[in-house]
This record gives sequence, structure tokens and C-alpha cells, in this order.
Amino acid sequence: MRMATTKTKKVVRRTTKKTAVRATGTNSSFLRRYTTLPALLHILHNRQITLLSPASWDDRNDAFFLSQYKDQMKAQSVLALCFSMASETYHHWRVFTHGSEGVCVEFEREILLAKLSRIDGLRSGPVKYERIDILETKPPSVDDLPFLKRLPYGDEQEFRLVYLDRLRTVEAKPLSIDLRAISRITLNPWMPKSLVSSVKATIQSIVGCSKIQVIRTTLLENERWKNTAIRR
Repeated sequence: MRMATTKTKKVVRRTTKKTAVRATGTNSSFLRRYTTLPALLHILHNRQITLLSPASWDDRNDAFFLSQYKDQMKAQSVLALCFSMASETYHHWRVFTHGSEGVCVEFEREILLAKLSRIDGLRSGPVKYERIDILETKPPSVDDLPFLKRLPYGDEQEFRLVYLDRLRTVEAKPLSIDLRAISRITLNPWMPKSLVSSVKATIQSIVGCSKIQVIRTTLLENERWKNTAIRR
């Protein structure tokens, strides 16, 4: 029995070593953008999303891959904007938002990308999460560089917009969007309940936003969840 168990473990090890992880939400119909309330108001008022330089990203490995993409493509600028294809998690709120001012904008993927697909120099796609030893054995192609991250980031299930400008040095790339692409706006779990109605009213008062659903997440406190513990 011990020998059989050992062989099984070896097979599993070999399989894991060869397996890359692509975001499991690749076919998701939505894209979530975690951001701040001021940034949300900018999106809604201007009907734009904005791609920025990755140079200041916390993940220096990620920023380096994008800088290499720019250099190897002999371009002047590379800009990006990140979304998640995953349902909300505590991790997403804590890492990608800033306390009580955080929001999550849920986009209908098909509507959003339909308009953006006509923009020259813009690429979009899910991020692939890879092991270092695999890339050492088979280095990534230049085209893959903007859509690769290390395996430990896999839970993010990231989807990315990447813009390349070969001629100009630019710090930002605003892209016009159809507000109908926004299906829902979720307010963060740390926002005081007393502020929710005012924030919701402000968002829905913006031209074109009256029908957008605005809710406060119940991730940290959900009455339906708590009720299941009550013995009746």
C-alpha cells in the first residue's frame, strides 16, 4: 500500500508542474472593476474609462513584463486597466479598494468590449498565471508578456485592457464607453449604512445613470446567512 501511495503522489507532482492556470472566469459575462468613489464619478460623468501606466503597480514583476513588452515592441508607451472576472471576495475588496471609499463597477463584458474593439493599438484578454520554472523552460512570446502573472495571483482571475502607442509618450488613455455596459455598482462593506442612500442618490442623479442598480455589499454582514444559525 505504501508503494502505491508513493507512485500516486509522483504522478500528481508531474501533472502540477506542467499545468499553467488561466483565469477560471474566462467565459464570464461580466467584468468587475474595483476602484474609488471619486474615480467612479469620473467614469460616469465623462462616460470614460482610463488606462494608466503600470510603472507604479505594487507587483514589480508585472510592471517589468509590461515594460519589456513596450521595449521589445519598440513603442513609446504602454498603458493598462485591470478587471476581475471573479465574483466578489474579501480579498478583492481589501487589496483593490481603499476602505470606505471603495466601489465595484460591474460591466457587461460584451457591451463594453464591442465599442472598445474598434480602437487601434488596444488589446484585451484574460491573464494567464504561470510558474517560474515553466517560463524558464519555455520563455514567453512578446505577445504574451502583457497577459502573464505569477501563479500565486491566480485568485484574482484578472482580465486586462492593454494599449500600445508606438509614436507618442502618453501617461493616460481615456476610452469612451456606453453607460449601458454598467449593470451594477456595489458599495464597499465598510461604508456606513447612514451614507448609502445619499451616495446612491448622487450616482443615480448623473445623466444616463438613473437605472443603474446601486447596492451595498453584504459580504461582511448578511442577515440571511446569520439566520441559518438560529434554532427555531
